[in-house]
Amino acid sequence: MSKNSKFKIGSGSRKGYVSQFQIDTPIIEFTEKNNTLVKKNKIYNKSSENMSELLDNSISLTVTSPPYNIGKDSDLNLTDEEYWDLMKKVFTETFRVTKSGGRVVVNVANLGRKPYIPIANLFTQLLIDIGFLMRGEIIWQKSKGANANFAWGSWRSASNPVIRDIHEYCLVFSKHSFKNSSENESTISKEEFMESTLSVWNILPARAKKIGHPAPFPVELPEKFINLYSFEKDIILDPFLGSGTTAIAAIKNKRFYIGYEIKKEYVNLAKKRITEETS
Repeated sequence: MSKNSKFKIGSGSRKGYVSQFQIDTPIIEFTEKNNTLVKKNKIYNKSSENMSELLDNSISLTVTSPPYNIGKDSDLNLTDEEYWDLMKKVFTETFRVTKSGGRVVVNVANLGRKPYIPIANLFTQLLIDIGFLMRGEIIWQKSKGANANFAWGSWRSASNPVIRDIHEYCLVFSKHSFKNSSENESTISKEEFMESTLSVWNILPARAKKIGHPAPFPVELPEKFINLYSFEKDIILDPFLGSGTTAIAAIKNKRFYIGYEIKKEYVNLAKKRITEETS
């Protein structure tokens, strides 16, 4: 594909090049009337494929990590077709309830080795097809060193070395417009803003055994997205609430939350953690 550069001489910068498809398919931004949600700080013990409790254009930010359908206690036993049908329904509903100018963050890890499954790419395409505008992605680096609990494949041989993932992806999208025109206050500091706008975040993972959920993420992860992409008193949604981490991060940063969780035991766990960690 031929590319045009705004630099006339010299090698310039990679950011200085604009692909032809970007010129041929300009993004049309617009806004719709947003609505105010009356019921806040609620957990619904039901599937988020139907969020009938929420008004159109009423959620400022979604931060979530979907189940992977790989046999964990928090997963459902679905076929691939059933799984992606569920994800499409959930994120179509998420699009409906997201404010015009609102944002969505989806935390996922790629899976498998034979073959490697680029789950992040599949979710990216799903949300773009639904209508979201992609803003970028954050690489969540969970550790820096080797871990003896992982396999190396063919040890010290080119026969079949295995790449060990020490990161996950956080895919970031907007609805209708990249700009959020909220009149509420921002709560992010200068130092945090400079750190959070870099594409790699170093955050230690949460300990599943300690929290009591097989796939928790650390409170720091949604906290950084909440401060970067939302304003004080905004409503934060997690359609796969799990152990309640997104809700805890919302309350700690003067936001409200809405969560959906199908398993009653995790609803109870989330309520317990919210009470203990935000009182």
